[in-house]
Amino acid sequence: MSGHDGVPGASGVATGGRLVLLGNAIVDLVMRVPALPERGGDIVSQDTTLTTGGGFNVLTAARRLGLPAVYAGAHGTGPFGDRVRADLAREGIEVPLDPVTEEDTGFCVAFVDGGGERTFATSLGAEARLTEAHATAVLAALRPGDLVQISGYGLAYPVNGPVLASLVTRLPEHTRVFLDPGPLADQIPEEVLEPVLARCDWVSCNQREGRLLTGRDDAREAAAALAARLGPRTGVLLRADADGCWLVPPGGEPAHIPGRRVTAVDSNGAGDAHTGAFLALLGHGLDLSSAVRGANAAAAFAVTRHGPATGPTVGELLDLLDGEPLAERLSSALGR
Repeated sequence: MSGHDGVPGASGVATGGRLVLLGNAIVDLVMRVPALPERGGDIVSQDTTLTTGGGFNVLTAARRLGLPAVYAGAHGTGPFGDRVRADLAREGIEVPLDPVTEEDTGFCVAFVDGGGERTFATSLGAEARLTEAHATAVLAALRPGDLVQISGYGLAYPVNGPVLASLVTRLPEHTRVFLDPGPLADQIPEEVLEPVLARCDWVSCNQREGRLLTGRDDAREAAAALAARLGPRTGVLLRADADGCWLVPPGGEPAHIPGRRVTAVDSNGAGDAHTGAFLALLGHGLDLSSAVRGANAAAAFAVTRHGPATGPTVGELLDLLDGEPLAERLSSALGR
């Protein structure tokens, strides 16, 4: 049986597993600015915060909706690595790998402009130094029913990419594999990307990433083209910001799932909140439509809060959906 058989879909089969992230948890230096400075210019930040981000955002989004979570990426020794591990522990996220002793965890400078859009510059650290020994430890730590999330950032890194591609081909049949190709989607070598796509049960991306992977500007066309590239056993979610997302179930046709109109203050981490919520709701056994609509709501909640790790708790998500039929389904599945 391939990893695609029994994909959580319309049947809403509960996995009983955990979210295992094969990604990168780093430190974000988030600067809120009216606009990006011109080339050679300068601008004064209105607010600056230091917070753990990257794959941490996906993990917390799932964890806050009650799904056990594991950070299976590399992490360093130093102040940034210490901060990442402390935040993972605070959220109840398991860390099975030992720290890399010779290097600290990396960081990212994130500029959030007056319109809520974010722009990044990243300095790589220990998280980009994944080894075959790490891969062996991750395989040993997996449990039946685990949901494995892969970040395109790691696939684009020269060291991590080949290790992750090899690891993905060795994942047990009982795992379900999810890929977010990320903003570096067009920088992932084909020999790394193709075996990962061949093993994926789901690919979730935003419109820009969909365009990079398919050459299509239109969201529906990009979702359909990506699904055609992946084949009938793999589902696609193409996130379209306030417009919600386009869903292509495995072997199905594109369907638009509307978003929620809110006043956005910070889009940083919204896609991560969507991904984490989608995985958590599938993991709790919800049907595909409910999981996607719940993910849209989680992303809408996230953009109304400052910071990258702003996915809602169960209570916050149910409050947002108060009075809607979806709230009842989520409440039953999440044990509220």
